[in-house]
Amino acid sequence: MNTLKSWISAIRLRTLTLALASIGMGSFLAASHRAFDLTIFILCALTATLLQILSNLANDYGDWQHGADNVSRKGPQRAVQSGYITPDTMKIAIVVFAVLTLISGSYLLFTAFIPHRLPSVNSLFFFFLLGILAIAAAIKYTAGKNPYGYAGLGDIFVMFFFGWVGVFGTYCLHQLQSFTTDAAFIAEISFTVMLPASSCGFFCVAVLNVNNIRDIESDKIAGKKSIPVRIGAFKAKIYHWFLLICGIGCTLIYIMVNYKSASQLLFLISIPLVLMNGIAVWKKQPVELDPYLKQMAMATLIFVVTFGIGELIAIYRT
Repeated sequence: MNTLKSWISAIRLRTLTLALASIGMGSFLAASHRAFDLTIFILCALTATLLQILSNLANDYGDWQHGADNVSRKGPQRAVQSGYITPDTMKIAIVVFAVLTLISGSYLLFTAFIPHRLPSVNSLFFFFLLGILAIAAAIKYTAGKNPYGYAGLGDIFVMFFFGWVGVFGTYCLHQLQSFTTDAAFIAEISFTVMLPASSCGFFCVAVLNVNNIRDIESDKIAGKKSIPVRIGAFKAKIYHWFLLICGIGCTLIYIMVNYKSASQLLFLISIPLVLMNGIAVWKKQPVELDPYLKQMAMATLIFVVTFGIGELIAIYRT
């Protein structure tokens, strides 16, 4: 494998759709509240993509460091484990992408906050702190001492950052253009958007769950106590259906609360893809699940796009 292909493999392009799904959902929700800013969207997408790449590189290094990438692993061969990229080179890449993510995120916050001259620095500091935590979480998932992914906490962090922070945070940054004070912003912002944010989070956790079911045997050997390792493959498949049903259910509740038009049900087009993933996870052996990571990631993106289009049609008809 040449150097370019090694880095493309380490970046894991098929996972980047999850970062874009979170930003897309937040941006669609903002647009449905008539508060969309193209610059904010581009900067959010760039920052989220850099953060996802950082997470993937750190995961490649961390799983090599702790032995999860071993001969028992069923997924694609990793760059550091295979020797295509040295550990020292990967550590440099992790630092580079951490810095790039910090720069992009800082510029995003500068662009979102400064022109509106919000009188309090509390909101700005809060968003900046979330960004720092996101960078730290991306690295500490499997890398370094006591990575939280090896304690089975990855699902919680994915829900938090890919669902609630990614979606709701993006929505809030778009909304800033409508307000001149922190108090007005907090008073007027709609917290019901946490429901579709949760849907996005549940589907992203489902992608991680497919990954962890696939790697259950190699994770056991490495001492990585993912949810499937803790509860076993059969219960992990039941857990997978729980994630999918909750993802669908949260959006249905949001539409019931905010119903405007039948177009809001357009997202149902994507549900067969979600159910297809659940059926495959239920029926297939772990070694056969690798293609369904990409399939679930794409189903999540299609879900977001169809949901967003339905919301826009509804709002601009009224």
